This record gives sequence, C-alpha cells and structure tokens, in this order.
Amino acid sequence: MIRILTSLMLFSIYAFGETLEIPTINLSLSSPETPAALVNSLNVIVLLTIMFLAPSLLLMTTTFTRFVIVFGFLRQAMGTQQIPPTQLLVSLALLLTIYVMEPVGIKAYEQGIKPYVEEQISYEVAFERTTEPFKNFMIRNTREKDLALFFRIRKMENPQSISDVPLSVVVPAFMISELKTAFEIGFLLFLPFLVIDMVVASILMSMGMMMLPPVMISLPFKILVFVLVDGWNLLIGNLVASIK
Repeated sequence: MIRILTSLMLFSIYAFGETLEIPTINLSLSSPETPAALVNSLNVIVLLTIMFLAPSLLLMTTTFTRFVIVFGFLRQAMGTQQIPPTQLLVSLALLLTIYVMEPVGIKAYEQGIKPYVEEQISYEVAFERTTEPFKNFMIRNTREKDLALFFRIRKMENPQSISDVPLSVVVPAFMISELKTAFEIGFLLFLPFLVIDMVVASILMSMGMMMLPPVMISLPFKILVFVLVDGWNLLIGNLVASIK
C-alpha cells in the first residue's frame, strides 16, 4: 500500500510539474497573461482536487467496499453490538484490500508510473497504462448487467472490447456489483445465526421463560459456534477467493 500511495503521489507530481518548488504567496488577483500561466494555475487546482479525492477514489476502485460491508453484517448477525470495534473492522478491511490489490498496484507502477518518471513515455501513455490494470480488475469483478445499465443510461453503443469501456462507466458499475455481492454474502452469514436465535427462542417459550430475552442466551452459543468453526479463517478465505 505504501508503494501504491507513493506511486500516486509521484505520478501526480510529475503529471503537473517536473520540479517541485516552494510556492510564493501572492494575495493579488489578476488574470493570466499567457495561456501557459492559465494552464499552470489549472494544473495546481486539478492536483489539489486529486489529492483530496485520492482516498475516496482508491476505496471506490478496490475491494474495500465488499470487505467492510460483510464485516458489518457479521457483527450485526452475531449481535455483539460494538464488538469488534468499528475501527478494528475497518483496519482489517483495509489490510485485506492492500493484500488483494498489491499485484494490481505493482503492475500499474511498473508499466505506467515508473517509465513516466524515467521520462520514457508521455503523460497520456502513462495514464492509460497506469489505469489499465485497475480497469481490468474492476471489469473482471463487475457483472455485465451492471455495465449494461450505465451504457443504457448514457445511451452509448455496446463496446466491442474492454478498451472501449470508459472508466466513467466501469467505476459505478463496479461499485454496485460490489454492493450486491456484499449483501449476498451478508445474507448467507445471517442464516446460521438466525437459526440459533429461533431455536433458543423456541426453547425459552416452551419452558415458559418468555420474560427472558432470547438474545442474552443465544449470544454465547453464536460466539461458541463461530469460534468452533474457525469463523474468521473461513470467512476471510472465502472472501478473498470470491475475488477474481
């Protein structure tokens, strides 16, 4: 992840200026005298915008959404309230995202950013080569139905190849595909814990203990079952295996 973030920072710096100088403070407002001055000003604005949106873009184009939603469903299904803490679940989801996306980030760095830093290719070629691994990854994990939805919304013709699919279509289609997959996994997680809740509730009612909340009795059993089946190992292994 450090390499990916460093690559993004270097890519942004080299994309909008070959040297990084300490800026001077000028509070006066004036129109640019030359087109080059206007382009430099716009480049600074674009660079600041990219740096501000980089964390969100990084999460939208990776598997972080799937991981964090599934972990949230798991905690709700077990009924453990704030255990594990949200910060811990988000950290685990982020670490798994780094593990899964590391080959994609390294490939993007090697074929796009590194040649550009070494001045072997132009900015346009570097941008295309850098985004290509992420684009291919997102398309592999996106349903055709979701891609077709955004093509219909824009009234675009069906693409003939992956290169014909723009990033503006791939990213939202990938996000809703990840949401659907996460909810499907969350539903499957709920089923065994729901069965335990129903069994405990039925036993308590048959014993006439209707005033005793079933959650208090079922919670230890759900935790016990989750530990006995090695739930974290099983869940994370299947989550990672579900990514193409």
